[in-house]
Amino acid sequence: MHYRKRLTNELRQTVVEQLERAYQAAQLRLIKRIHAVLYIVDNKSVAEVSETLHLGEQTIRDYVQAFLLKGAESLRYRRPPGRPARLTPSQRKELAALITAGPEAAGYTAGCWTAVLVQDLILTRFQGEYHPHYICNLLDQLGFSFQKARFVSDHLDEAARAQWLTATWPEIVRLARQTRALILFGDEVSFAQWGSLSYTWAPKGQQPTVKTSGRRQGYKVFGLIEFFSGRLFWLGQIDRFNAESYIAFLTEVLAQTTEPLLLIQDGAKYHTCRATKDFLAAHTDRLTKYQLPAYSPDFNPIEYLWRNIKKDATHLKYFPTFEALTEKVETTLRKVADLPASILALMGRYCESLGAAA
Repeated sequence: MHYRKRLTNELRQTVVEQLERAYQAAQLRLIKRIHAVLYIVDNKSVAEVSETLHLGEQTIRDYVQAFLLKGAESLRYRRPPGRPARLTPSQRKELAALITAGPEAAGYTAGCWTAVLVQDLILTRFQGEYHPHYICNLLDQLGFSFQKARFVSDHLDEAARAQWLTATWPEIVRLARQTRALILFGDEVSFAQWGSLSYTWAPKGQQPTVKTSGRRQGYKVFGLIEFFSGRLFWLGQIDRFNAESYIAFLTEVLAQTTEPLLLIQDGAKYHTCRATKDFLAAHTDRLTKYQLPAYSPDFNPIEYLWRNIKKDATHLKYFPTFEALTEKVETTLRKVADLPASILALMGRYCESLGAAA
């Protein structure tokens, strides 16, 4: 069904000003009502507007009929008398389930929840009106927090991950205690000379800026952290990671220790190539290798360490020279190495992520 109506410039300006005020007051019901009228005036069909605004077709017809009769006067927000209705316990439970499932499952095209989107969900599903500022309090009460998402590979082998949790990891811990071996989680990281961005407090309306040299050069670091003591082993280099440099790093770690070593590594090519396999085979008297499941960085606690080091070493920092970068990274690594308790705290987070199996 289509309506045919044209607005004078003066009337359109009045409607737009009302829409701006509605946005400022976060009056979602009124925002939808005004948008519905403007969409219809712009020759969209009732069905199209219904799908766009998540409103019933009859509701849209009612809005348009009222606008035809009363003009801009019909586009005013009238809060019903009495205390605004709040969600019942059962509605809160349903809302939590909807948010957990994600916006797309609820019929939205966005992939991220915002306070305004949750406001719309509550209005659409439960006919309740909440201001976006209160939405944040409501979500906190329901057990939600505003978080940055992380990628999870669609190549995950859930059977292999379950095997690691229930069998491999407990076996590693048992063997380490039995033989007094060190459990070493290994990984590599690259620190970019152009720096790294992060969140910070700044005056409103003034986005923080950080100078950058723009040089696409990175300082690369091999690392190992020990599960029981928090000891850190590391080796920095300028060249690319390869089997030769990885073997050199492991050789240095062997020279710095006397205990048996239980090495836990991911599937990087230089970890699993023939040269590395030959090296590991030649040192089976002290070095036992365990392979993490594919695409499972969440099973490696050293990932937490790299994040913390980048936060301290490169976030919002300017490095005019490559030497300035390497000096800052090495200073941070030495500081962390002198604080094994901080690494042990990461192990606590790791065990929490593993759950009861740890």
